[in-house]
Amino acid sequence: MLVNALYFAIMLFSFGHIRNIYRRAAFSQYNTLSGSELVPPVSLLVPSYNEELTIIENVRCLMTLNYPSYEVIVINDGSADRTLEVLIEEYELVRLVNPEFRGTIPTQSIRGVYHNDKYPHLLVIDKENGGKADSLNAGINLSQYPLISSIDADSLLEKDALIRMARMYMENPEETVAIGGDVRIANGCTIENGTVKEVSLPRQMWPMFQSIEYLKAFLGGRIGWSRMNGLIIVSGAFGLFRKDYVIAVGGYRGGYPGEDMNIIIKLHRYMLENKLKYRIAFCPEAVCWTQAPDSYHILSNQRKRWGRGNLKNMIENKDMVFNPRYKIMGLLTMPYNVIFEALNPYFKITGLLALIGYVMMDMTHWHVLLVFGLVNVLSGYLLSVGALLLEEMAFRRYPKLSDLSKMLLFSALKFLGYHQLGGLWRIQGHIQYLQNNNTWGTMTRQSWKDKNTAA
Repeated sequence: MLVNALYFAIMLFSFGHIRNIYRRAAFSQYNTLSGSELVPPVSLLVPSYNEELTIIENVRCLMTLNYPSYEVIVINDGSADRTLEVLIEEYELVRLVNPEFRGTIPTQSIRGVYHNDKYPHLLVIDKENGGKADSLNAGINLSQYPLISSIDADSLLEKDALIRMARMYMENPEETVAIGGDVRIANGCTIENGTVKEVSLPRQMWPMFQSIEYLKAFLGGRIGWSRMNGLIIVSGAFGLFRKDYVIAVGGYRGGYPGEDMNIIIKLHRYMLENKLKYRIAFCPEAVCWTQAPDSYHILSNQRKRWGRGNLKNMIENKDMVFNPRYKIMGLLTMPYNVIFEALNPYFKITGLLALIGYVMMDMTHWHVLLVFGLVNVLSGYLLSVGALLLEEMAFRRYPKLSDLSKMLLFSALKFLGYHQLGGLWRIQGHIQYLQNNNTWGTMTRQSWKDKNTAA
């Protein structure tokens, strides 16, 4: 119940800010900005490992953004499939003789950099396998612009997503060090030429549950944390960063999953220890559409990996927890994450066992246990409904009444097994951490064309 009470408090912050977000999304002159020379140029970094089925649509999408000046750097991280070959064939790339690397962050060996003068803003790095963090660092070293944006190769940006982020950055460029975008599930949407032409909810069960989860996490949670400058993560799927500060903290940390959370913790630490004013913000109107795992096996692997990364980040940064030197991050965000995210499944299990024990020892009655459970489920359901309400108030990307009904239904159904599986996967991730398991796990991709056919 305490967890839900805190969730409600954070969601209230989100509701308190939603009117401003709506006005910003509806009335800002993005079209004017997209042609302005005042908008800072951005280097888009796309780490890619075995992405031959999605990489062309992804690059096609990125090459047609409404943004005045940017470059796209795809980093082939030693893929075992034809990721590099399909890029070379599609864009007729040739290997550069002396590519200029401006940064000096250590990475795995670079095997080559590819380019074609017909596509002057596209560069492809081919490197030895080193993981996502290593790929991003290689992209930073080659990048030429002061802002960098990390984008997953299985994701598609809306045409004005980047310019919306840039607008938020330009409001306060001195203090803004990172901005996260809103990530939504593309399974079920109609994709044409790297663009989401028609928004629809997934037809499969696992992606549908994830759609509800993402809405709750991004709209119900991150808007509120952003208001307090207490964001602990900018999704690896889509984020914007000041390159000088990313380099100042040593770039992305490799060696384990959770590099997106790790870079944000490092930025908080650096800015606070050096007494620099800063903000790490969330821009919910900048939308990135991503493929969600559509099978139990792939989804469970992803969630175990998240659990591992979260626990390792918390252990490695335990000195920040309840430390007033780190302000909101130390006094609220980190303790919240340790107690109510990392340890949450253990509290639930021990709490449930304690209640059952009380009943068996005649210290309480079964109907008390039942009422407690119903109140817990109802409060969790209301949190999901709150996220849907935020969506309807500000964005309305799901205009069909049937979609809204479906989301309300799955918000309730997730308590009948899916919610509990989330706790189980987190515990399994913690066990993998104790076993020193640093593997990424297999993430099977599906062509966007196949997704359209399946939908």
